[in-house]
Amino acid sequence: MTQDQVTGSAMAALIDSNALNTAAPAGPAGPAGAASAALSHVSMSYDGKLEVLHDIDFKLNEGEFLSIVGPSGCGKSTILRLISGLAQPSKGIVEVASHAGKPSHVGFMFQRDALLPWADVNANIAVGLECAGVPKERHAARIKELLDLLGLAEFGHYYPRALSGGMRQRVALGRLLAYDSDIMLMDEPFGALDAQTKMMMGYELLRIWTENRKSVVFVTHDIEEAIGLSDRILVMSARPGRIKSEYRVELPRPRDLRGVRKLPAFHELSEKIWRDIVA
Repeated sequence: MTQDQVTGSAMAALIDSNALNTAAPAGPAGPAGAASAALSHVSMSYDGKLEVLHDIDFKLNEGEFLSIVGPSGCGKSTILRLISGLAQPSKGIVEVASHAGKPSHVGFMFQRDALLPWADVNANIAVGLECAGVPKERHAARIKELLDLLGLAEFGHYYPRALSGGMRQRVALGRLLAYDSDIMLMDEPFGALDAQTKMMMGYELLRIWTENRKSVVFVTHDIEEAIGLSDRILVMSARPGRIKSEYRVELPRPRDLRGVRKLPAFHELSEKIWRDIVA
């Protein structure tokens, strides 16, 4: 299924991990530092021949912002599909924590916004609320809150075709927030935006993440973007993708995404990650 084919029920399926996530639950979520999701010695092959991932092993901590970088085709997006339940591993175990005996909600944001073209901004955000089971009488108030949060208060009745790329991505982020997922999977969500808009969306995402502290797995090709946003970065090898190295980002929070790029520690970490990717 392509992103352009995402419609009504398909959108619900993509967002609602209760319907899709068949991975074994990891048990009740614990305090900060407990795992929201874990991949244990996971490998992934297509048709039993083409190995995309090899022996992937890591945990996503509660409230952590984790980024994954690596060359094109190394399986970064496949890891997101495995966590969401859209794909199953050929080997190994994918676990997603449960809360009060129920699987965690997992939300997915694509590089392309996948908005419903026939629905206005209000209705697109309402998709997330419907999938989360929020009663209809509460939709209007929650949509207003999200539009205010995203700086889109005047655009609720606009259709996607009338919005800029950055605005469309903000609507897609609003839909993800409306679903109120425990884990946010983001597959190069700002990759198609111009540099200025991409920076502004980074600021927006950090501000919202700081307020909500959801667990995030963020896939990007942009090393500097990863450093600016993340607590931790995984570097992957070329296909079959494996985790070559892991870096903790020790830069203080809250972060000024432009300001941190001037720090020597930022440049040192960027150089280390770049050398890992091309080695």
